[in-house]
Amino acid sequence: MQQRQILQAIGLMLIAMVLIPSGDAAGKLLVANHGVSPLFVAWSRFLIGAVVFLPFAGRFEARLFLDWRIWLRAVFIVGGISSILTALRTEPISNVYAIFFVGPILSYFLSAMLLKEQISRSRTTLLLIGFGGVLLVVKPGSDMGAGAVYALLAGAFYGCYLVANRWLVTVARPRMMLLSQLIIGALLLTPLGIAGIPQLSAPVFSLSMLSAIASLLGNLALILAYRRAEASKLAPLLYVQLISAATLGAVLFDSWPDTLALLGISILLTTGFASFLIRPKPAAALS
Repeated sequence: MQQRQILQAIGLMLIAMVLIPSGDAAGKLLVANHGVSPLFVAWSRFLIGAVVFLPFAGRFEARLFLDWRIWLRAVFIVGGISSILTALRTEPISNVYAIFFVGPILSYFLSAMLLKEQISRSRTTLLLIGFGGVLLVVKPGSDMGAGAVYALLAGAFYGCYLVANRWLVTVARPRMMLLSQLIIGALLLTPLGIAGIPQLSAPVFSLSMLSAIASLLGNLALILAYRRAEASKLAPLLYVQLISAATLGAVLFDSWPDTLALLGISILLTTGFASFLIRPKPAAALS
């Protein structure tokens, strides 16, 4: 049964890792090609997602909104989505995703510190090497662009969100957990979203719907996956997003990473998938 749950978690993670970058690619088209405010895109994503998903969420659990942990979790995803959409306004999507992969690295260590999940020396070493790949894409220095800073911020928010998913896995049903973040996100972003409402057109409407629904389905798959396996075991699969993002960037924006960024992405992919293949023994576990 445990092996079956792990296989299900892997399948759900792979689906999420394609859908979430697709939603962000639609968001990049909105902010970069149509001049739409990133905060409006983030707000519309939560609002549309809540409206579309509400009939499918099942029994509404109002008591969930009295739990401060649910609001904290929602703040993490709101901050992550708002930051990554802001980064996408100026940065290539492949670079943004590479930079924001500080998130899985952060979630790996936070899961060990806060949730007492097991980590290993070999996997830790690989993830630290992967962080070196992130630095090759970021290129820290005085000439580092604002988009890279927002991508780093998005990664930090996202890492905390991944840990919160595992932390609160038993608090409510997956569908209600997703609905709660959509409703809270829409509420938190309403003032900024309304202030940035663009002139509506067919492309803006279509891309807003695509961004919201792809993100909705991707995050639902993510929540379901984290109910079936530990965050530290699933973290490496998040690197599939890099492949999705690079493919979308090439196809939709004719955007390719430069040499250093490509090297950094290659390091991230190699260390990410290698860490997934490691089966740590209890004796090798870090205390």
